Amino acid sequence: MGMIQRGINIMLHQRTLDKPISAAGVGLHTGQRVEMTLRPASEDIGIRFRRLDIDPVQEIQANAHNVTDTKLGTTITQNDASIMTVEHLLAAFSGLGIDNAYVDIHGPEVPIMDGSAASFILLVELAGIKEQKAPKKFLRIKKNVRVEDDGKFAEFKPYNGYRLSFQIEFEHPMIQNKLTEFTFDFSTLNFLDQISRARTFGFLKEIETLRANNLALGGSLDNAIVLDDYRILNQDGLRFDDELVRHKILDAIGDLYLMGHILVGEFNGFKSGHELNNKLIRKLYADETAWEEVQESEITDIPISYWTAALGKA
Repeated sequence: MGMIQRGINIMLHQRTLDKPISAAGVGLHTGQRVEMTLRPASEDIGIRFRRLDIDPVQEIQANAHNVTDTKLGTTITQNDASIMTVEHLLAAFSGLGIDNAYVDIHGPEVPIMDGSAASFILLVELAGIKEQKAPKKFLRIKKNVRVEDDGKFAEFKPYNGYRLSFQIEFEHPMIQNKLTEFTFDFSTLNFLDQISRARTFGFLKEIETLRANNLALGGSLDNAIVLDDYRILNQDGLRFDDELVRHKILDAIGDLYLMGHILVGEFNGFKSGHELNNKLIRKLYADETAWEEVQESEITDIPISYWTAALGKA
């Protein structure tokens, strides 16, 4: 693979939406109908959610420090206003290189749509992508950082690009060993083809308990893969043989975008989830020698596929 050298780098600029676009759907956990509008935002704003159903309107910055709950999804909170299940939309923004946007929501949760990032990808494509004048920024990993909990772990490592690896373990006949690991080299094309359509999943035996705790109230076979003790209940089956582990990578991409920038580094997860992903980011931030924020002009020897993908030209 060819490399881009200093002095001939393609200038990468921040990106936002070209025009507003709206959609409606059901919240996975609340079960409530939610109306949502994605809007353009100026340079260096980042991703900001706005609760329009609260008076006065409450704004919540998509930031890892604002994560307040990680039970079966990522919830961010600011000034006592919360937005649940932000990870799939953030994964779509990350995959398409959207740096700045407002997400206006009439309700407490991002709609689940089909359980993947595909619907959000379509919304952004319909709205159009506008390149801005400010240079794109990245977060580069400078040394290894790792968190562990009860046999699970998540870690960052320095890497010349953006790579994610994940491994899951479940005692289920439909989840075979060969389908539990996936490694993904980030680019827009790879994200669209390999990750964006992978849906969230759950087990039938857990649903009653979840709903008793006011979770998964909006879950159905239309927006999730559901497994009983022996098989997958969705009539259409899986979109990929290893769709479950691919969805865990989708979740990680969304959770990591709460750092505000696309990563230059490697993420490895073993049975990790939203909680451990967030703990990893917080541990990284706590060590200022482990990372640095850089502009595209400060990065050399990044694979061309990564750069062109960040431009949205996979």
